[in-house]
Amino acid sequence: DIFDCVQVIDNLKKSNVYSILDYSVEGSINENDFEMSMNKCLAILSECKSKDLSNFIVFKPSAVGRFSLYKKVTLNQKLTQKEEDEWLRVEGRFDRICSEASKRDIMVLVDAEESWIQKAIDDLAYAAMAKYNREKVIVFNTIQCYRTGRLDHLKGALAKAEADGYGVGIKFVRGAYMEKERERAAKKGYADPIQPNKAATDRDYNAAVDLILNNLDHMAVVFGTHNEQSVKLAAEKMAALNLLPGDPRVFVAQLFGMSDHISFNAAAHGMNVAKYLPFGPVKDVLPYLFRRAEENTSVEGQTGRELSLIQEEVQRRKRA
Repeated sequence: DIFDCVQVIDNLKKSNVYSILDYSVEGSINENDFEMSMNKCLAILSECKSKDLSNFIVFKPSAVGRFSLYKKVTLNQKLTQKEEDEWLRVEGRFDRICSEASKRDIMVLVDAEESWIQKAIDDLAYAAMAKYNREKVIVFNTIQCYRTGRLDHLKGALAKAEADGYGVGIKFVRGAYMEKERERAAKKGYADPIQPNKAATDRDYNAAVDLILNNLDHMAVVFGTHNEQSVKLAAEKMAALNLLPGDPRVFVAQLFGMSDHISFNAAAHGMNVAKYLPFGPVKDVLPYLFRRAEENTSVEGQTGRELSLIQEEVQRRKRA
């Protein structure tokens, strides 16, 4: 539970590292579970504010609404009256969480899901931004740049926000569903929604860093990455634009227990750094953790690089 995270949160604060509380339950199937997940988010927001635990929370859309309903809405299929009522409840849960976050001045990150339900989630997230991001960016949508077309999507979101007078919050990541997405596309015979290679993903990621940092008057960002070159790129571009390393509109984030050499060095440089703290019932959190582990083993050289750094640090401490 959240109280089990307090010591970790306090330890991270000593190194000027923030925490992103992530109640990592996903893929629920009934209304009771959806209501329980929403209420858990509201309780976390309350605890975050009253005990000064975190400036962020995150939630999975599939924790507050039925996956197959998101799919149907994404495909613009006609809903039955019962489904219409169910969708109104999903919209209501999104709004309750974002409204409470706005009242408590805590940023809320809406996680990404599979491409075949993502449009419905995008629409909910941007509607919440139009409502709650008028004075400060509170609501953040997640863009996975390993998908094709996400850079154009980002440009479109920025243009709409500029026209309508609100700020865009973006958590920008490479992505975590690559194998599943490709298998489904091949099986069902539609165009692969995944970039052809890592170089294409990196190209769009770097272009998005440029786009976002040049438009911070209308945006705020969390760069969620375990790639040290991406963090270095963000730091260098901020310096070139005469932005302070700790500009409140820019954060970088990594998972707790992963890429600590990035997190703590970036924080020492003065950047705003946050660690994702997944928590919740073990059986419900394991799917999330397995996916994160698979994602990181697919990054060429990542595991070996981390192990080498850990071994060097053990030797340094022995010598000290």
